[in-house]
Amino acid sequence: MILSEKKLGFGLMRLPLLDKDDPAKIDIEQVKQMVDTFLERGFTYFDTAWMYCGFQSENAAKEALVSRHPRESFTLATKLHAAFIEKMEDRDRIFNEQREKTGVDYFDFYLLHDINSNSIETYNKMECFSWLMDKKEQGLVKHMGFSFHDGPELLDRVLTEHPEFEFVQLQINYLDWDSVGVRSRECYEVAAKHHIPVIVMEPVKGGTLANVPEKVEHMFKAYAPDKSIPSWAVRFAASLDNVKLVLSGMSDMEQLLDNTDYMNHFEPVKEEELDCIKKAVVAINSTIAIPCTGCSYCTDGCPMNIQIPKYFSLYNAELQEMEGKGWTPQGGYYDNLTKTFGKASDCIACGQCEDVCPQHLSIIEYLKNVAERFEANKEGC
Repeated sequence: MILSEKKLGFGLMRLPLLDKDDPAKIDIEQVKQMVDTFLERGFTYFDTAWMYCGFQSENAAKEALVSRHPRESFTLATKLHAAFIEKMEDRDRIFNEQREKTGVDYFDFYLLHDINSNSIETYNKMECFSWLMDKKEQGLVKHMGFSFHDGPELLDRVLTEHPEFEFVQLQINYLDWDSVGVRSRECYEVAAKHHIPVIVMEPVKGGTLANVPEKVEHMFKAYAPDKSIPSWAVRFAASLDNVKLVLSGMSDMEQLLDNTDYMNHFEPVKEEELDCIKKAVVAINSTIAIPCTGCSYCTDGCPMNIQIPKYFSLYNAELQEMEGKGWTPQGGYYDNLTKTFGKASDCIACGQCEDVCPQHLSIIEYLKNVAERFEANKEGC
């Protein structure tokens, strides 16, 4: 399956806005300029979804892209999200509205959005896997896949049970690569085992890896003065053998020009650059709120079966997010884990975890912080 001749896709999730407090008020004239430039530079892949930009992203795709460029000059991907499916009829209703909103007769790529331990129950109940296969057989979808925010065990199960999928969209970036919470490397390895191509989302963690600590920025600039800080993150993801495309949610022309410049003639990261990236990860993680090493001594014997290292990893990642970013994925990963394991708020303060912690962390207090961050404003918390 050919995804794109070039390994950069335009994510239509963080579009330029006329009002920064209203995601639905898209600066469509700037989007048109960005779309034109993207295509002029030889890039063709655009990714949107039903709810992006206050449900207006698909409309923007029609106005800036579909209505202004030949259909064969671009590929378009969109998604069906489980949260909006309450009955069988919703599948076709949403799909047909998506075709109308985007103005296309067919979608080049169509995804089940965010398969996880919770949403998969809806997708199974509503028979969305066979439904999507039918859409492909009808020629309304050229290639079928799914995006994923969960652990490698579930990913392995989904790909084993559904070999019809042609690609998977994973969160991969150099900070999440060895994260015990997100587990990007392990998910990537599962996809590779199944010979399923990977599309990368969140390569710059929604802007977080474009705003690295000053120490890291100086290190990157000392090695390559002309390379932008975000380019290190995008090129890291694009250099993985089984990654066919990296999505970037570009919010202005400056970001688009930078991304298309270094990805126009893409060069995989070198060993020396990987060494820089590894040092960057260490430097960034040295600023984390909870200095947990992920040894998992604390989880053995926990009476509430709380996945302490995973929760701490997600909490640290959440605090590292760029201020004002809005939605972040860590809360979703946390919710998925709590379907199987105890929540942070379930801690009974027995202290066995603190007795065995090699780092002598105040785990009980840290779990309160995790609960406050991820469980606030949730019913029953």
